[in-house]
Amino acid sequence: MDRECVPLLPRVCEVLAASGSSLPDDTSLEKLLDWFTVLTEAGECLLEACPCLLEFISTVIQDTASAPSVLSFTLRLTGLLAAAEDGFRVLQACSVLDQVFSCQHLQEIGLWEDPCIRIGWIQGLRTMLQHLEGLSFFVQADFIEPLLELQTDTSLFVASAANQMLAHILLFCQPASSVGCSGTDKKEDDQNTCASVTVGENSADSMKINQDCTPVVVAISEYFKRALVIPKGSTQVHQCNQTLRLLALLLRQTKPPLQDKLLQTVTASLEELVMADCSQLTLPLMDVILAACSCTTDGRLPDQRVTRFLTFMLNVRKPADLVHAAAAFLHNGQCDCVHTAQSVRLLLLPLDIISGLNLIGTNAAADEHRISMTEQLKSKTSCISIIGVCLTNTPQVAVMDPDCLPCPPVLIVAAVLSLLRFCSGDSSSSSAGCSEVFRNVIGSGKVQKCALEALAALSNSPGVKVQLTDVFTLLIHCLDSPDSDPTVLHKSYQALVKWMSVCTDISSIKDQLRQDLIQVVKKRACDMRWEVRDSTVEFLGHLAGVRVCHTSSEEACGASEALLGGCCCTTPLLREALQDPESYVRASAIKALAQTVISSWQERAAPAQEQAEIVTRLLEILSQDTEGFARRAVVQFFIAWFSSHSSHTPPSSPTSSSCSLLMQSVRSVLSRGSADLDWEVKVHTLELAELLLDKAFSGHLGYTKGSDTHPAQPHPYAAIPDRTYALHTHTEKHTQDVESDLVGVLNSLVEQGVISALLSGLVDCDRPVGLKACRLLITLREAVCPPSQGDLDVTAATAPVSRVSCELPGAGWAQEIRKILGVKNEAHTQTNLKRANVAYSEDCGEKGVSAASHAERVSLCEVLGSLGLDERLDILTRSSDHVHNSPLSLLQDILTASTPHTHANTQTGQEVIVDCY
Repeated sequence: MDRECVPLLPRVCEVLAASGSSLPDDTSLEKLLDWFTVLTEAGECLLEACPCLLEFISTVIQDTASAPSVLSFTLRLTGLLAAAEDGFRVLQACSVLDQVFSCQHLQEIGLWEDPCIRIGWIQGLRTMLQHLEGLSFFVQADFIEPLLELQTDTSLFVASAANQMLAHILLFCQPASSVGCSGTDKKEDDQNTCASVTVGENSADSMKINQDCTPVVVAISEYFKRALVIPKGSTQVHQCNQTLRLLALLLRQTKPPLQDKLLQTVTASLEELVMADCSQLTLPLMDVILAACSCTTDGRLPDQRVTRFLTFMLNVRKPADLVHAAAAFLHNGQCDCVHTAQSVRLLLLPLDIISGLNLIGTNAAADEHRISMTEQLKSKTSCISIIGVCLTNTPQVAVMDPDCLPCPPVLIVAAVLSLLRFCSGDSSSSSAGCSEVFRNVIGSGKVQKCALEALAALSNSPGVKVQLTDVFTLLIHCLDSPDSDPTVLHKSYQALVKWMSVCTDISSIKDQLRQDLIQVVKKRACDMRWEVRDSTVEFLGHLAGVRVCHTSSEEACGASEALLGGCCCTTPLLREALQDPESYVRASAIKALAQTVISSWQERAAPAQEQAEIVTRLLEILSQDTEGFARRAVVQFFIAWFSSHSSHTPPSSPTSSSCSLLMQSVRSVLSRGSADLDWEVKVHTLELAELLLDKAFSGHLGYTKGSDTHPAQPHPYAAIPDRTYALHTHTEKHTQDVESDLVGVLNSLVEQGVISALLSGLVDCDRPVGLKACRLLITLREAVCPPSQGDLDVTAATAPVSRVSCELPGAGWAQEIRKILGVKNEAHTQTNLKRANVAYSEDCGEKGVSAASHAERVSLCEVLGSLGLDERLDILTRSSDHVHNSPLSLLQDILTASTPHTHANTQTGQEVIVDCY
């Protein structure tokens, strides 16, 4: 524990224990408990380090006026202290545990009704139950009864905590020898059975634990007998649902023999619920039954009663319940061919009925279900719900073992296509299906969306490529339909791209279909709804990334070229979308352009004038667009363009004109992007600068790519651990050619604006920008400056490199750089400030501008060595609240919040409310 905190803790305890006092911000108590937990996990004995805690607990529990939040904190703190056996014995010797966790006492002082007290009681006991003595105390105090009452507490948080606590206790009771059996996730085992591992080192300990837990196991078994009854109202249904979820949790986590005893206890009650045919209990009952089945993966045969329950759930229930039960069974992944085949038939039956296609074959049980399912599908609400469940599970069904499938996957695709035709009102193929059911799906957007998602996923099924033409025709019809809403159109585009990416041979698609697609895309690109225009330009970009063949013998080409005629169709549409009034559409159009035109520019397939016009428009968007989405997309466009160029492209290559246009644009992108108000634009700009650095130093010893040194972080504003940088060590002898080459590289980076972008980003107010720039500057410093020229010695620059200078403008970010360098605007003669060369000075004089008095040129190496980059990186990698988020600050806040202050404009004794970060 920090030395500064030790003297403050007794005063904090006095404040918290003060009668009736309640902190303005209860999160301070959570943070205090978190701090104590960290100390305990580090092996520190809190009762020895902070004797005042014992007095605090006794004072709070005896004070009937204690604030609920403080009392709840005390309950959890007591459990934390008692989690260690030494701490438990100290608290037990003082009779503190009996007082703190006495439900009767909490009820007498009228605080038990407060949910925070009940949840504090549960969490405190659960934290304590880490050893045998804690378990014995729990059993002897008969705490199992109030815990069982809390299983159906009115507060969902309390009920959930009570469920977890009960599972924790039951797992604690099972012998250590049963830990690690198959059938449960290993991580889950580690978390929930650690107690039995720590206290059960031999069989004698295990037997002792079982004997001590007998009353607990009996009480829990009796509780399930009482709770698992046929519900008669909504409240009882909710309570029965909670109990079934808890039972499923316990069956998955416990092991024999405890698991067998629990299952034996609830079998009769489960049978009553299964036979009751209560639709609201279908899914929780399936969870329990499947949990019981999964317990037998160690070679034991499943209990015959459990198997009978499963068979009943998949046979003798309402049609909607049968479908939900079948879906639950497939999701569970049981290796049971009989029940798997039965579940597959149940899920395909609604599609069989509505499409008229024979998906499930001839089966007596299926024929029996067909009558009841047809009647259920005649209700529109039930029909849409059942069809939705079936469609969601259809892709999983189609890729199953052929032995479990009653029909080939291609027939399932045909059924989904028929369903989509019915949704759009096409009744031409409905004669074989049920007309009353067919009417229920006409115009149903929900069914249409589910069917399109299923159709896209079915593209991966074996043997379905023969349906490509039918799929293509139907999707074009969906895209062309005036009744299709934006979501349906979006999913239609997604399905089309998915099928194109799987069925690469498009020889079956006739020219007329391609013309139809072109017309539909042009139509939707001008749709009044911006969501539709956005989906259309996204589709154009995605299609460009798919490779297809006109015939199986031809070489692959882009799907955009094969279906839409290439850039002659897509580029004009995307250029028009750059003028769209909606920023999302403009951003999507820019991204799509990067996916479509860059490759053609590389191959010199696009006119130079078109390239220049697109680049000019993109630079206008970067500097003038009012929305950040489009500006971010512009910088990412240039990143993609630059990345696509080979670093060894010779000047005489066909792409030299495109390369020339790119390099001419880079300086503008860096200049405008680094001055943007959007932090993401600035980060993307630095990514472009990083690519330029990587290309400039390609092949140079001592340079490490930034992406290799600094992998991506989960979130730009997250706290980032310190990084270690390997300094570059120069060889003792550098040839003049190498030095000259390095000077040329640095001068090129200065001229392109890379250095200005990095320096600008370093002092940016947005932390991700500053962090990115700082790391790149450190990488640059280590590549061009010797180790001796760090922050300690800024005068030892090698002669050639030291002549490279960069310009600091007279205003903006340069002023912050000057402050860091310790340079005042008026003092231009300091050693680390270099005037421009004679030509630069003369140019300023010829223009009659006092540029020299505002813009200064400084040595690049001296700047890199004087900016204190390592210290700055250390600051930038810290979280934003690192100063205040400390135990000392927490204790000070608690004391400050409880102290009344008097101000000139406040009433006497008015408390100052402190927001604890």
